[in-house]
Amino acid sequence: MRKRTLLLAATLTTGLLTALPATTATAAPSGLSGDFNGDGYRDVAAGVPCADVGAASCAGAVVVLYGSSSGVSATRKAVITQNSTGVPGTAEESDLFGSSLAAADLDRDGYSDLVVGASNESIGDRDGVGSGTVLWGGPSGLSGGKGLPQPTTLAEYGNFSRGIAADDFDGDGDTDVTLTGQSHTRLYQGPFTRAGGPTSHTRVGEVGTTFEVIAGDMTGDGAAERVYPFNVEGDNGGQINYFRWTGTGYKMAELTGADGYPGAIADINRDGYGDLVLGDPQDPFEYKPGGHKGGRITVWYGGPAGPDPAQQPTVVHQDTTGVPGAAETDDLFGSRIDTGDVNGDGYADVLVGAPGEDVGTARDAGSVTVLYGSAAGLGTSGAKSWTQDTSGVPGTAETGDSFGSAVDLRDLTKDGRADLVIGVGGENGTGGLWTLRSTATGPTTTGAQGLTATGLSLKTGANIGANLGSVLAQ
Repeated sequence: MRKRTLLLAATLTTGLLTALPATTATAAPSGLSGDFNGDGYRDVAAGVPCADVGAASCAGAVVVLYGSSSGVSATRKAVITQNSTGVPGTAEESDLFGSSLAAADLDRDGYSDLVVGASNESIGDRDGVGSGTVLWGGPSGLSGGKGLPQPTTLAEYGNFSRGIAADDFDGDGDTDVTLTGQSHTRLYQGPFTRAGGPTSHTRVGEVGTTFEVIAGDMTGDGAAERVYPFNVEGDNGGQINYFRWTGTGYKMAELTGADGYPGAIADINRDGYGDLVLGDPQDPFEYKPGGHKGGRITVWYGGPAGPDPAQQPTVVHQDTTGVPGAAETDDLFGSRIDTGDVNGDGYADVLVGAPGEDVGTARDAGSVTVLYGSAAGLGTSGAKSWTQDTSGVPGTAETGDSFGSAVDLRDLTKDGRADLVIGVGGENGTGGLWTLRSTATGPTTTGAQGLTATGLSLKTGANIGANLGSVLAQ
């Protein structure tokens, strides 16, 4: 897979940039995951891990855009760094604060919190160890935080917190958190408190090197599975293992035949079991003869015992009938994916990013594609793609824009349909976030908006849009 750098430098003002109206005293917070100020509208969290903070290059930041009946805007935002009031630590060179994100209500107060990875944070004389921080939600949005307990066994350049997931992994009603890295994977048990953090934390000893984790209930028992893709020679995510709660402990299983990284879990065929969607963007080559030119996605359907390894998964690529476009080398179709119900029919749909897609003569301009769920599973009927040359989409497809460098599906307007949030990591050299509203017939470009780093008052080179936080289904 062709390497590309999406993260450039920025200089950011720290702390909350815009004061938000507090949730009224008589209104209970929504309890929605991803609603950081409890007003009933889900919000967008975007990591800017290579943002400069003062003189500290690539210290990292998180930009939060708060949802409303009209979606998100540049006037309702916050920028948070490790120099923000109440946030643990100090913004230092190459910390990469914001390199991974996961949203959930950890302390059970009705406001969603945000877990932020700083995957290159140094601890003492150990460089690149990595760390995790919880930012607390409240009536005015995210503010303050708590560092997650730091294991003493972390290796130098281990990039702990490269992957983060938050969900209820043991079905006890409390949200738990897992962090992954080069040499260490850890499980933090909820409930969390602002003073003490997690109830307990343990190492996941069966897990080796993995930089990704995917969470969701694939067995319908109320306890989310933790899926860890492992790197094998020449193949990111060439081995897929997952942990299932048995009632007394966790049991690891391998989903033989599966391949992919990144991934998402949602109920695509509405049978009560979460389905595992895996992106597989690598082009076939010597060490990886499988896959498809330009990338592909696969869907493994859940069941009472988890996904059956013997099933024939649904495979979709740009040469699949009904999918717009054509598979071309280095399209990176499947390098970013997310799931959500974009038309409100009760079936989870899939948003696929292809940031390497060429649009005319514009190389790596990027595209995104929506595929729809149904009782028969994920299909290609009605599939639609967008680029910055699509009528109604702000901007113009240009070389290196990387439209689709991050993708997210979440209901920003409280209408019951997931809207499209699209990262454009290379837009004008500074990046941006594009949003498309969803309707009963799917996404529309009517009212589409593009928020650039400049429009969000971020300095040159911010590259916002290279990383978006995952919101858990409720």
